Amino acid sequence: MKILAIDDTKTLLSLLCLTLRNAGHDVAAAENGEEGLATFDKFKPDLVITDLNMPLMDGIQFTRACRAKPEGENIPIIMLTTENGAEIKAEGRRAGASAWMVKPFEPSTLLGIVARYQG
Repeated sequence: MKILAIDDTKTLLSLLCLTLRNAGHDVAAAENGEEGLATFDKFKPDLVITDLNMPLMDGIQFTRACRAKPEGENIPIIMLTTENGAEIKAEGRRAGASAWMVKPFEPSTLLGIVARYQG
């Protein structure tokens, strides 16, 4: 599966990419939503995992921009964040997030969520 991982924390992004690659996924990485959107267009992922709080374009803005593209309408988008409030989760759902996962992540939990979206 082709997965786009977006997070502004380099160590977490590296760990996320390593976990996904070790499970056999093809992974592209971006450090903010703007870079993520450009990478989305080039990489054409099957699934996106994005942080919420990032500079330039946050995860909600990224999700809205992605959903506005015809090729992004049905791509699963998982929010991976430290935020866990009902209000921010509702905003994420309204933007088009498919799932919500709280950091720090357990590799097995992450891979279980990803597996739900594999064709």
